[in-house]
Amino acid sequence: MSPGRLLLSCLLFKETLALSGSFWHITDLHWDPTYRLSDNPELVCTSSSKRPALRAGKFGDYVCDSPWHLINSSVYAMKHILPDPDFIVWTGDDTPHVPNEDLGEEAVINIISNLTNIITEVFPSTKVYSALGNHDYHPKNQFPPAPNSIYNRTAEMWHDWLDPESKETFKKGGYYTEKLLNRNGFRMLVLNTNLYYDQNKLTLDTDDPAGQFSWMDRTLTEAANNKEKVYIIGHVPPGFFEKKRSKPWFTSKFNKHYVDLIKKHHSVIVGQFFGHHHTDSFRMFYNTEDLPIGTMFLSPGVTPWETTLPGVVDGANNPGIRVFEYDTKTLLVRDVVTYYLNLTHANAVTERWEKEYRLTESFRVPDASPASMHRVLERIATERCYLQKYYDFNSVSYDLTHCDNDCRVDHVCAAREIDFEKYEQCVIKEGAVSINGGQLLVVLSVAVSIVAAGW
Repeated sequence: MSPGRLLLSCLLFKETLALSGSFWHITDLHWDPTYRLSDNPELVCTSSSKRPALRAGKFGDYVCDSPWHLINSSVYAMKHILPDPDFIVWTGDDTPHVPNEDLGEEAVINIISNLTNIITEVFPSTKVYSALGNHDYHPKNQFPPAPNSIYNRTAEMWHDWLDPESKETFKKGGYYTEKLLNRNGFRMLVLNTNLYYDQNKLTLDTDDPAGQFSWMDRTLTEAANNKEKVYIIGHVPPGFFEKKRSKPWFTSKFNKHYVDLIKKHHSVIVGQFFGHHHTDSFRMFYNTEDLPIGTMFLSPGVTPWETTLPGVVDGANNPGIRVFEYDTKTLLVRDVVTYYLNLTHANAVTERWEKEYRLTESFRVPDASPASMHRVLERIATERCYLQKYYDFNSVSYDLTHCDNDCRVDHVCAAREIDFEKYEQCVIKEGAVSINGGQLLVVLSVAVSIVAAGW
């Protein structure tokens, strides 16, 4: 290579590096302060609901929520892997899966405070955008669409992360917006989607709890007028749980309203980042021509807790934390890198946070844009090797069993269709399709009849 071309190549490489930023996304820490190693496996943690913690160790057990050793390990792993992120996204669910009578408001606030403190201590100069999860209230799930003590106390706790206007909005409804990193042209929306959760009895009879939909519509309209690009974060996502067929989280009317707003404002929304599932997944948004217009990334949880949701088999996961790499000029998500702790190995040998996978490498796409994520979804839907790879990653390399056709339908339709009616149509359509050796086989009785007739 000539000296001139070498210099040009070096300059282009340096410019690419300069345009690349990184941030952490952590979610579903679910600290269980009752976790103690015990000779009686049913008494290791309250969050197990008396399920025996047969593999309990210093870093936890798959039927328990996170002990402090795991919380501490995850935050310091973040510091070791990416010590100076541009910012941190933290999407809630801090308290353990225990009955309301085992918590109370003071316990909820104390847990949020302890987690806030360790993040602040380890990343003292890093901006944190933090959303409430459905477990971050007492009683859990029952978020009121009005000012209350927990909104007020949490806003004061996060005063270093919130500007004055954000703090006031948060106190009113648990949501806020700010310029991303205080930069012109970029905006962060932090939502309280617990208001739309179908377990929240306080908002079932309202159309726009806490006025959040109206506020979101206005804020995104203003963002378009100001030529801003927007990230949205929240805890409970719209759509369906990929590990249990036809299990939504939002009520139908709230789900529709959310999807309509995303479609209306998709030109300014560059990324959505949520938690709640504890699993590693994503959701696609399409326009009326079925072209991909947006992606919601669902990051895995730190807690390894095995869900007690009826019908879910082997619903635990290894603890996961995630880095998003993005273009600092456009906010386009360039790549997703997930790190994890093999809990069994950590308890038996030593703690070892390691890279699980990089999206662009594992799924052979150039970036994590909506067009690329659509390509990922099509590969999962039609090629056995990509389906199994996605399935392994979904539980953070915990459940490595075979993903059969019913499993494929559940995962593909959950990622492809957020709308309630379209999801059910997808389940029927994909149920008539199976994949074998990378090829689609449409199971149609007419085809069987033709073969049987000797054609």
